[in-house]
Amino acid sequence: MTRDQLHIQTHGSGGQRPLVLIHGWGMHGGVWQPLVQRLSHHVRLHVVDLPGMGFSRPIEPVHLHAIAESLLEVLPAEADICGWSLGGLAAMRLALLQPERVRRLVLVGSTPRFVNSTRSDGHGPWQYGVDAEVFHEFAAQVGADYHATLIKFLTLQCMGSADSRSTVKQLRASFAERPAPTEKTLKDALRMLLDNDLRTEIAALNKPTLLIHGDRDSLAPVAAAHWMAQQLPAGYLRVIAGASHAPFLSHPEQFSQALLQFLEADKPR
Repeated sequence: MTRDQLHIQTHGSGGQRPLVLIHGWGMHGGVWQPLVQRLSHHVRLHVVDLPGMGFSRPIEPVHLHAIAESLLEVLPAEADICGWSLGGLAAMRLALLQPERVRRLVLVGSTPRFVNSTRSDGHGPWQYGVDAEVFHEFAAQVGADYHATLIKFLTLQCMGSADSRSTVKQLRASFAERPAPTEKTLKDALRMLLDNDLRTEIAALNKPTLLIHGDRDSLAPVAAAHWMAQQLPAGYLRVIAGASHAPFLSHPEQFSQALLQFLEADKPR
């Protein structure tokens, strides 16, 4: 996949350290728009549309490994990677595939496994996710009316923000500017959330990793973030009180401060 096939918007100056932003399921890079101005003063942003979403072309076959490889083909070397939800899964897989390409990881509302399971699945029990039916119901709603369902979902995630009304207005505009994903793309991406389980590989993620999580997250419960923080060799957890699944929308100032402090921790004072 070339950069022409994978849509990436860049913001900031060429001399700044690269930070890649990877969105979640059913979304596109426009979901980060409320943060662009805030972050681009400090880092050079590379805002990605995942394959088949926004302006990026679909790929075949579609699975997490292929998504990560498509990103590795076009992203800058030794970048900081920030992934939200499904984007966090892609960021983890990317860092596991080619750790030398990643300087630091930031995982937002993400988890190694999104769906609850029992011992019968071969990986042991997991009760820090949600029932699979939750994803199927959401997929049905999005399939019926993509834009309306996503805006409703994002509006709920923005609650608690001082400027939630303007943020939602900005998101409405950004989503209207890009094509809706096909039903196949939505189902393929949903399957990645349902099927992937990275729990046994977490210990191999030896890059400094910041977990930013809302304490009211119902799609990726905060208990999963606490579990990950204990398993990661260099994991740091920042829980944002009152935030749900998208703390970068509901609490942009707290989110940006935590992100930038983590990325700049090794800079000389």
